[in-house]
Amino acid sequence: MLVAPVSRTAIVASKALGATTIAALQALLLLLLAPPIGISVHLAVVPKLFMFMLLSAFAISSMGLLIVSLMKTTESFGLLMQVLVFPMFFLSGAFFPLTAVPTWMVVLSHINPLTYGVDALRQIILATQIPPAVLHRMVLYLQSDALFLAAFSAVMIAAAVCAFNQRN
Repeated sequence: MLVAPVSRTAIVASKALGATTIAALQALLLLLLAPPIGISVHLAVVPKLFMFMLLSAFAISSMGLLIVSLMKTTESFGLLMQVLVFPMFFLSGAFFPLTAVPTWMVVLSHINPLTYGVDALRQIILATQIPPAVLHRMVLYLQSDALFLAAFSAVMIAAAVCAFNQRN
């Protein structure tokens, strides 16, 4: 029986989807912890929240695949990801608003995919709790968050495929 060779693009995409699945399940578990700690989440917004969790996880997983494809040893990948993810998390606006930060921080936050994921989740959760006028001063448009995350993911997957092809 002949088996068709699997393309590197399919391999990279399947690895990204596997990592996305794990990350999304972890995020879903955290979402289940929201009500016990006092965060009000309406059941109607859970599908939209989960969609953005998937999109954010895919963007970060894609970036991770690009990084691992450029590394010479896999042992240093964990350390490098921690060095990158922690600052990305701080620059995402998850801990403090990005309205009163220096310009260089604003620039970095605009190229940070976590900024768009955090913004989308914040907008979805707060949409049922605060007036729309206040919400629109705090967040970007949900469509621009989705578009950025999708474009970032596509660029990272394409770059990872190129890097894997050059490596082998």
